[in-house]
This record gives sequence, structure tokens and C-alpha cells, in this order.
Amino acid sequence: MIRKSSFLILFSLFFSLLQAQKRPNIVLIISDDHSYQTISAYRSDLIKTPGIDRIANEGVRFDHAYVTNSICGPSRAVIMTGKYSHKNGFKDNETSKFNASQQTFISELTKSGYETALIGKWHLGNDPQGFTYSKIFVGMGQYYNPDFINMDGSRVRVEGYGTTLAEDFAEDWLYNRDTTKPFCLVLGQKGVHRTWVPDIQDYGKFDDVTFPLPENFYDDYAGRKAASVQDMTIEKTLILGYDLKMFPNDEEKEKMGYINRMNAQQRAAFDAYYDPIYADFKSQNLSGRALTEWKYQRYMRDYLSSVLSLDRNIERTLNYLDEHNLTDNTIVIYMSDQGFYMGEHGWFDKRWIYEESFRTPMVIRYPGVVKPGSVNTDFILNLDIGPTLLEAAGVKIPADMQGESFLPLLKGEQVPWRKSMYYHYYENGEHSVSPHFGIKTGRYKLIRFYKRVEDWELYDLKKDPHEMHNIFGKKGKRKITSKLMGQLKDLILKYDDKEALEIYNTMIGKDPMPAIKPLP
Repeated sequence: MIRKSSFLILFSLFFSLLQAQKRPNIVLIISDDHSYQTISAYRSDLIKTPGIDRIANEGVRFDHAYVTNSICGPSRAVIMTGKYSHKNGFKDNETSKFNASQQTFISELTKSGYETALIGKWHLGNDPQGFTYSKIFVGMGQYYNPDFINMDGSRVRVEGYGTTLAEDFAEDWLYNRDTTKPFCLVLGQKGVHRTWVPDIQDYGKFDDVTFPLPENFYDDYAGRKAASVQDMTIEKTLILGYDLKMFPNDEEKEKMGYINRMNAQQRAAFDAYYDPIYADFKSQNLSGRALTEWKYQRYMRDYLSSVLSLDRNIERTLNYLDEHNLTDNTIVIYMSDQGFYMGEHGWFDKRWIYEESFRTPMVIRYPGVVKPGSVNTDFILNLDIGPTLLEAAGVKIPADMQGESFLPLLKGEQVPWRKSMYYHYYENGEHSVSPHFGIKTGRYKLIRFYKRVEDWELYDLKKDPHEMHNIFGKKGKRKITSKLMGQLKDLILKYDDKEALEIYNTMIGKDPMPAIKPLP
């Protein structure tokens, strides 16, 4: 006979397994600086991304997913906390320090019984909290032979390509986790952040392609003061050595941290690929627009080659879930920490509320809930990730989270949803992008720049989707400007952005439309 105690143990184990099965597992993959323009699921003809495409094909593609602050660390802080930067305390990469002990959606999942892991890029300090396991890159991470910080704080350098190593460690954790509990894995990838060093197997994959220039590649920034003072153009800011790997000798190469950490085999492959490109470049003696366009082609080739490894390892994640019978009960989210410029306006990088930077790629697979191959066009913010996952896991959403759960939208329910979005970028340093805040509606975008440049901008996105013509203060725009001003202030008040409110009320009287006054 089975003893009562043995029966209770077996029943408890069965009940735990049943509960784990009912609550969905979660895999959240966050890449770095990956543009929606370079994903074939978003109809890009620049590259094929079968891993990301599979999530979209088996789930939903979000065509209007956005971030609240387009820069790496702050965006990740927003995702984790469900709060705007002024509430979670991490406004920029230069002056902010993240309070890792604050409430996050991960800490709530952990308290509710989830096994939770953070692997790869964190970029919010070296001591993540709230997770049951972590193994993170030091700082922003490295493409080759990166250093990792273990749970006990020790550091170890691991040979290999960073994107692949992060996936290796993620699979190791998945295999060794407590299988009686549901899990949430946050997998942060270094790729495809500057300086876009591809995996050896991907060198040269796009060398036979000549990429067309974006139609506004030679933007003159007329009528846009903030854009005219920035320092992030491919022409002037993209560096031949640091970014494009064009070095005249080994001494110059050794100054680069991403090169001098390579082992002999990696270095030999790097030299074998890039040295002939440099020799050919020198022989052409380029200048002017010919040089700028050569730089653009090299940028695109390195960037897209780096995307190949990212996508390949996303496929590995999906294959692991298949092979271990986890697919049917696992939510998979792929997103970037923000958008990125692929030569639009002549730029690389991010930061702006302009569309290519503000908008981010996001695809979600949720078997049994999301209709395969669907497309969502609602305004979704990275702010909403935490609340959505908490609701899916049956965990109460903390009252101070400012995001909203879009789980009803995933289920296909017709529910009231936001018609406008609020954005605030704070950093006033690298690339000389002026701090700014603003609002985007279905048709218009209103922006307030401050500190470096004090100016307003207004765009009619229906007539001007590439945001080339600032119509603020133009004849006939007073009524729509006044309406947007009111909507902007409503959002500032809703999200309790005191700094923006002070700027709004102080600066509005200096604008070229004196009839528009601060609202009560």
C-alpha cells in the first residue's frame, strides 16, 4: 500500500506540475538597436529573418509598437518597471543610476512562484535583483569573448561570439531549471549595437549587395533646428576605424577593445576579411558624396551581417522550446530596446521621437490565445510589457505601474485603447540630440525641444510620413496645434511628468503662436 505521506508528496508534486502547466511560461528576447526596417516580417527586402518571422507567422506582428525614451538603458528600465523614466529614476545613460531593488514585473513573477532568469545584456548596473538566476554581460557586453557576471558577483571571460553564448547559457538554464514551476526568461542580446561586428560565419554575406539610399539620405534639415545641430550622420560621425574596421596597421587595430580581446583564430578571420576591403578602399581615394555613400554601404553590410546571428539564435530558442515540449504553453516576445536609423535623414543611432527611432519591432507568439499570422495596429508602448505579462500569469498588476495590459488585444477583444502616446528623451550629451518630449496621435506629432535647442515641431504624418516639413506656426495650423497642445498637457499630467510640465508652462509663451496659452 502507498503510505499517506507518500501519497501526499505525489499529489503535491502533481498539483505543482499542473499549476506550472496552467500558468504560461515566458521568454522575452530583447535585442539592442534592431530596426524594424531590417526584419523581413515587416516586409523588408534588405534581409531574410526566418527566426523573427516565425514568431510573427505563428503569432502577431505589432506595426505600432513604440518606446517612451529611445535609448538602451532607459528603455530596458521602462520595460522592467512598467514606469516612465521620470518614475523609475533611470532617465539617461550618462547620469542615471538604476535602483535595482525597486518593484519590477520580474520581482512580482518571482514572488508568485515563477523561476525567473536574466541572461545576457542588462545595462542597468552589475547587480540585477528580483531574478532567481542571472548571468549578465559586463556593461554593454562584447561581440567576441565577452565577460559575464555570475550570480555570486564573480566575473569570467568566455570564448565565443556573444550572441551565441547568451543563447547557450539561456538553454543551459532552461534545461536545469526547476521544472515544477513556470518560468520567465529575459534574454538580452548585445546585437546589433554599435560597432556591428558580425560572427565569423557571417562575414561578407552582403558584400554583393548595393543598398539603395533612403530618399531623405541627404536631408538638409531645413526648418528643424534640433536636427540641424545633431552629430549622428553617416557622413560626419561614422568613424572609419572604430565603426567600419578600416585600419591602416595592426597598431591601430590593437587600440580597439573589440579587436584586442579576440583569440588568434578570430583575429585571423577578422584580418582576412577586413584587410582586403581596406586596401581596396585606399586605392579608390574617395571624397565627398562618394566617400559618404561608401561608408553607408559598409555600415549596412556590417549591421545586417550582425542581424543574421541574432536571428539565427532566436531560431535556436524556438527550436529548444519545440524539442522540450514547451512551445504550447510559452509566450515568446521578441522586441528591440528601440528603433534605429538605417540611413534615413543621413543618420545612424536612435534617440529621437521621429518614427525610425521611436518605433520598435515587436512580435509575440502565444499559442491558443493569439491568432497566427495576425497584425496589430494599436499604439503599444514598451511600458505595457510588464502589466501584460503579469495579467497573463495571473499576477496582480501593481497600482503604480503606468503601462496597460494589452492581453485583451492579444485575445482579439474589442476594448478601449489609447489614441495617443507620450514620449520624453532626456540625454543632453552624445550625438548632440536635444532633450525633448512630445505626443503622437494617429495623424500628428507635436514635439517640444529644450536645453540644447528650444523649439516646437509639428508634423502631419499623413502628408509627411518621413517628417521632413515642420509645420508648427504655419498658416492654418493654429486649431490643430491648440488641440495637440491640450492633449500633450493631458498626458504630461496623466503620467505626472513634473519636469515636462514646468517646461511646457514656462516656454509656451515664447513660441511664434502667442494665442496659445498654458491650459489651467
